[in-house]
Amino acid sequence: MRIGKFSETNGLSIDTIRHYMELGLIIPEKKGGQYFFDPRCQRDLEHILEFKGMGFSLNEIKTIFLYKNFGKLTSYEEDKYYQSLFFDKYKKLEKEIQSLVQIKEKLKLKLEDISAKSTASGSISGIDLKALDMLRCLKCHEKLTLHDGIISRNQIIEGKLTCECGEEYLIDSGILIVGKPFEAAPDLPLDHYIFEYIHVTDPGYLENVQQGLHWGKRKLDQLDLHKKVLLELGTGIGFFLRNIYPELPEDCLYIAVDRSLERHRFLKSLLERSGAKVNLLFICTDFLEIPIQQKSVDIVVDNAGTSNYSFEHKNFLLDGVDSLIKQDSFLLGTYLVFKNFSTKSKVQVDYRDNFIDSKIQKNIARLKFIPLDERVSGYIDKGGKFENFFVPGEAVYSYSFFGKR
Repeated sequence: MRIGKFSETNGLSIDTIRHYMELGLIIPEKKGGQYFFDPRCQRDLEHILEFKGMGFSLNEIKTIFLYKNFGKLTSYEEDKYYQSLFFDKYKKLEKEIQSLVQIKEKLKLKLEDISAKSTASGSISGIDLKALDMLRCLKCHEKLTLHDGIISRNQIIEGKLTCECGEEYLIDSGILIVGKPFEAAPDLPLDHYIFEYIHVTDPGYLENVQQGLHWGKRKLDQLDLHKKVLLELGTGIGFFLRNIYPELPEDCLYIAVDRSLERHRFLKSLLERSGAKVNLLFICTDFLEIPIQQKSVDIVVDNAGTSNYSFEHKNFLLDGVDSLIKQDSFLLGTYLVFKNFSTKSKVQVDYRDNFIDSKIQKNIARLKFIPLDERVSGYIDKGGKFENFFVPGEAVYSYSFFGKR
């Protein structure tokens, strides 16, 4: 019979039959460009399936067939050979089973540990009462007063902050909301975002992001964060904050700013379940409308916040928040740089200065930050579904800055 009929009779694909032929496990007769499978081929296939059912690999089966065909074993020799073969395979499988049982037990313990952590009641965080002292009205810069507040363990969970000038700011689920939150229709649920991000983003791009995160974390480790105020511009779903969160001291204040209320809620719920005690202040607002006291920030974390802002604005973001930053502050930033711009570039001409390394460095120097360390990544010419800001023909890299003024 021909290969199509042979594969159909045995319930196997033609590709599988061809693979067995390539390995020399099945040797049909060839006539005029067509293969014909006789009863010998059928017996060989049945032996292949039998040995596969006992856990033998195709290469092992090939060796068995070679012994069988070249040795022309007698019945006694055949029995002795197969007895040794099966016994060795049995012992090997016994070891593999023992190893798999151990792996299974480790997985079981890990699953139980994860389950216990996920069901544990995390602490509900809000705005620490002490943080009220540094919150200010955007209109008149006076202190704000809490009204209709719901407080749990010195954390404001719900309420309203008001100013004598008439300005009001809502606190919803422990998040301070200024103005109307920006909400883009999500491509997928946020709890699946990181899994999807890893699978659809170019590996080279992911490696660059990962190296940048490690570099930034090491720089922050060099600073004494006790009683310091950190301000992150554009927290997103917390790529950077997740990496440093467990090491943050309880007496520092980390201000996470993002326009998306949904992302803030998602990140906040994750960090609450971690059990770590960190003083966080989530503010959902535009970057230029952060209602905190002037000259109150010790460390600015600008992990692509300026770059994301620059896709829609001409001004350099740090200029707009400089009034909030102390004179002796630190800057830890990562900036997206275009090696070149295509004629079809997605970056408008008026906004391109903020994606040129020399311009970025000039802007940082103008703010009187002196570099303590810098990092330049390799070129990346592919991004992915979530990093689609450059087009074919363009290449980007990241410039990271750590400095003090």
